Amino acid sequence: MRASHTMYSFWRLGICLIMIRLLLGCTATQPDLQAEQSSPAVEIARVSAAIVDDAPRSIVIEVAVDEAVPEQNDLWARLRNGFALDHEVNRRRVQQEIDWFLKHPDYIDRVVARADHHLFYIVEQLEAQGMPLELTLLPVVESAFDPFAYSHGRASGLWQFIPSTARLHGIRIDWWYDGRRDIPDSTEAAIKYLSKLHTLLNDDWLLALAAYNSGQGNLGQSIRRNKRAGKPQDFWSLDVFRETRSYVPRLLAISAIIADPEHYGITLRPVANEPYWAEVNIGSQLDLVKAAELADMTTEQLYQLNPGFNQWSTHPQGPHRLLLPIDAIAGFTEKLDALPVVQRLAWKRHIIRRGENLGGLARKYHTTVAAIIETNALKGHVIKTGDTLTIPMAGQTNSMTAQARLSRHQSRLEKKLGTKPVRYTVQAGDSYWKIAAKFGVGMRQLAKWNGKGTTQTLRIGEELLIFTVIPTPSVAISPPGRDDIIRKVNYRVRPGESLSLIADRFNLSVDSIKRWNQDLRQQKYIQPGDRITLYVDVTATE
Repeated sequence: MRASHTMYSFWRLGICLIMIRLLLGCTATQPDLQAEQSSPAVEIARVSAAIVDDAPRSIVIEVAVDEAVPEQNDLWARLRNGFALDHEVNRRRVQQEIDWFLKHPDYIDRVVARADHHLFYIVEQLEAQGMPLELTLLPVVESAFDPFAYSHGRASGLWQFIPSTARLHGIRIDWWYDGRRDIPDSTEAAIKYLSKLHTLLNDDWLLALAAYNSGQGNLGQSIRRNKRAGKPQDFWSLDVFRETRSYVPRLLAISAIIADPEHYGITLRPVANEPYWAEVNIGSQLDLVKAAELADMTTEQLYQLNPGFNQWSTHPQGPHRLLLPIDAIAGFTEKLDALPVVQRLAWKRHIIRRGENLGGLARKYHTTVAAIIETNALKGHVIKTGDTLTIPMAGQTNSMTAQARLSRHQSRLEKKLGTKPVRYTVQAGDSYWKIAAKFGVGMRQLAKWNGKGTTQTLRIGEELLIFTVIPTPSVAISPPGRDDIIRKVNYRVRPGESLSLIADRFNLSVDSIKRWNQDLRQQKYIQPGDRITLYVDVTATE
């Protein structure tokens, strides 16, 4: 019995060894040793093999790890695993959108390249809420993953929020900061908004998407209209805006392509299933040029990850965080910890003169009244002659500030025109309207040329630059930082609109619109439905 038991044990051991050899592979029989050595799966297998030799019970664990590794660093596989919508590829509208994408594979490449740094974060947020991962691709439809994208309806950012909807969902928009362009702030707001719409619309994701595009009220009207007529109230049965009719099918189309790129003959560039950036808590306001130095980046690279900041520093009231590449964080935090707090910003000591006020000082030093009040712990807006104020200001020349953008913009206009602008000194009784009328230019355009809003007070003696001819901007302007973030907008004229109304809405002049749309010179009036081209400075809009 003992001998037979021993033979049986050896027989079991032999079978186990054969199984281990088959599962882990033998290096002597591998056809491509170099390929094997470069495979993370094989490296893990070898580590596991050492464990298996000592503990055969680990065989099952090793095999599971080996099989999972090929997809562990593939975000596309993770995305597909989270797809939950019917892509309805047999519908004509979806197929039309698929055909468009297939005819423009270079567009998919460009969008994926822009999305690369942010896809992992968006996937993580959607998974945490149990939402379909097709929604990760919504910025493809909304903005082509361009955080500076700007629409004819004044929507901005990856998720294309208009100002009112953004503020309703907790996004801050002010002189310092526009959270519509910030990746975490806008993504959080978009997920909350989409989740809310999904709940309100009977857990129907297609209706939620349609409402996100056209507005909950507009979609509600379409649903009620079908209900009264005894018609179905699903998305495909509704009479919705033309843009919305293609909006939902476009998301389904790109989702179908991502779900099976080989079927459609598309090769997707790899996207790692790991974060590119992480949030770093900086604790207080920080000069962005200084931040770039600490992170060993250019200001333009820093701004591409933090496009929400409008000025030369982070917001005085927050968010007190920056997005930085993960491999730059250790060096950044070490240098930031060693940096004295007083060196985080440059400071100017200003002795108050007779007649000065906080508004004038804020304009002079390119900051805000609120920043001056907070820095000096003032209890109100009253200041006294002879008192000293500490003013936070840019420590170095910063290409990211509004003033720097304005100066370069004015220089480019002067160079393109080949002539110097008129330099006008503001007189008593002047207003934007009077000056604009005097020189035959748009009031809003006059303000924009000088980095102002039409509600700002003109100061006597202040100098304004006036360009009486509007140059035609390049169609493709893609600056690396925030140097005149201009986007081309294909605008559809709405009932009751005129060129002057459209010009005022987008802070443009009628002359510039006519220059960009030569056919308008032959028309006396524009008609609802007409399409016109506009070039809009994203950072100069609300």
